[in-house]
Amino acid sequence: MARTAGIFLGAVIAAIPQDLKFQGEYSNVYIGDGTTIREFVTINRGTKDRDKTEVGKNCLIMAYCHLAHDCFVGDNCIMSNNTQVAGHVTIGDWVILGGMTAVHQYAKIGSHAFVSGGSLVSKDVPPYIKAGRTPLSYAGVNSIGLKRRGFSIERINHILDIYRVLYNKGMNTSQAVEYIEEEMPATDERDEIVTFIRESGRGIIKRFTKGNNDDDLPI
Repeated sequence: MARTAGIFLGAVIAAIPQDLKFQGEYSNVYIGDGTTIREFVTINRGTKDRDKTEVGKNCLIMAYCHLAHDCFVGDNCIMSNNTQVAGHVTIGDWVILGGMTAVHQYAKIGSHAFVSGGSLVSKDVPPYIKAGRTPLSYAGVNSIGLKRRGFSIERINHILDIYRVLYNKGMNTSQAVEYIEEEMPATDERDEIVTFIRESGRGIIKRFTKGNNDDDLPI
């Protein structure tokens, strides 16, 4: 285990997974440099599926959070109090999960996404967006977070254009992805979004269909 910024009272790291398929196989937990793990957090080690549970660098895992077996959490993530993450979940870099968020097993949350507190994440959350409401829905691009991380207005507008096609043009997901690949300029952001959607196992969250139709909805 790498050096961390602090593991607080009552945290339990690398206990055996709460998985009936676990047969005592050798596995690990890896914690990146600069990560803080607050009071009574539990992080279970992996199973033979991935052999490890991994948390990246400079993350903040707040009190009473749970990370189950075989999860991967990227760098610079924040998991607010009482966030509960089931097994085999993948979370990208710079993700923020609001307090008491529950993430379904095998779900994926893309980089720079923001998920509002009290959410149930049962579908995949694409990169760069805000997600909120019940059921969990697309609520605009995470433009404030992106600005704080140095994204230019041009890059943010490009991401907005991609999600307008995906959520506002009346196409199904396959049609929208095909249009984005064929009609929109190739960028790292475009390719990341397209790859995420194509590789989604649970399907991505939908747009909230009631009320305001703006691109940056409050959540």
